[in-house]
Amino acid sequence: MIVVEASFTGLIKMGLIIIGAFVALRFLGQLMIAKRNLDAQGRMQEDREALRKQQEFTRKNSGKVTVIHNRQAQPGERFEDTDFEEIKE
Repeated sequence: MIVVEASFTGLIKMGLIIIGAFVALRFLGQLMIAKRNLDAQGRMQEDREALRKQQEFTRKNSGKVTVIHNRQAQPGERFEDTDFEEIKE
């Protein structure tokens, strides 16, 4: 039979180890949250810059007509083929 005795200093050491582990995990959690927030902020800035560029392009080319000859639309471009018919009165 094995007899294990608990000492007061051993109990204090174990308590400090447990508290230290909780503090370390909490600190790592806060670092991970901060990194996630920084990444989200960077994505928001990229989206905001892309929107600003698109608005600037739209404002700059407002009212202009572009003729596209037999080519596929690039991503972000919109065009439609239109057939015209003469109206006889």
